[in-house]
Amino acid sequence: MAIEKGKLVRWIEDKGFGFIKPENGKADIFIHISALASMSRKPVIGDVILYQIGFDANGKLRAVNAKIEGVNEVLALVPLEQKRKKDLPSPAKERTYRKPRKISHSQKSFNLLPVLVVIGVAVFIYSKVSKEKNFVDQIEIPASEAQPIEQTEQFQCQGKVWCSEMSSYEEALFYLRNCPGTKMDGDGDGIPCEQQFR
Repeated sequence: MAIEKGKLVRWIEDKGFGFIKPENGKADIFIHISALASMSRKPVIGDVILYQIGFDANGKLRAVNAKIEGVNEVLALVPLEQKRKKDLPSPAKERTYRKPRKISHSQKSFNLLPVLVVIGVAVFIYSKVSKEKNFVDQIEIPASEAQPIEQTEQFQCQGKVWCSEMSSYEEALFYLRNCPGTKMDGDGDGIPCEQQFR
């Protein structure tokens, strides 16, 4: 590829790229800091740049294999694998020579945040459920309700409606549940004759 020459007219230090004004007067050429990797110093506006024309992954023109005129190169041993990559056509080479993106501390810890949220929710739900379970366990069930009423067949609806007519709590409960017109649950809580059998 032919060596082109131009002057660096713009350089954005924190982004690591700039633009070269070619000697032939054509449109400015994009240059990335990676194209000057062999130089002993960073470029500054006004430097004369020797470069070749290449293309990035999107097919746009850019300067590659660039040197700053009058600046020494840094000698470095290039491993065989890197040398192979260097010999690839420009678009492929640009893809392989991109700097790995640095992962900031906040990005690393961000992946931990959803895990912590899930753990927190799980602990909250567990504590609520265990409290409700303990509350239910503490409720005392009256012995008469805890044990099923056996032999309900021994009771029959015989027109009794008042607690004073009942011989036992079980009979009162049978009448309340099965017989119409009873007057044994004044407060409507489903427990008959509370004053008499409690």
